[in-house]
Amino acid sequence: MNHNVYFEGKVQSLSLSTKNGKATVGVITPGKFSFSTSTQERMVIISGSIHVKLPEEEWTEISGGEEFIVEANRTFEVDAENDVAYLCYYKD
Repeated sequence: MNHNVYFEGKVQSLSLSTKNGKATVGVITPGKFSFSTSTQERMVIISGSIHVKLPEEEWTEISGGEEFIVEANRTFEVDAENDVAYLCYYKD
């Protein structure tokens, strides 16, 4: 298990292997962040809600129980007003 720390500790995750492949479970604290992908990512919000701006799309709110997909080699923006827990699956 690996502990990943981003944005001066404001985003943290633990990596794990699941029946669906490589994944991370983590927390995003309040703030605005920009993420880049190297593979397709499916992000499931477990608790809380965030505003997400996917490439060539408008800002949208994603709440607990909802998910979004970001294709490989893209950048997306996240704006969290409160703590958010997520599970991210990576496509091989």
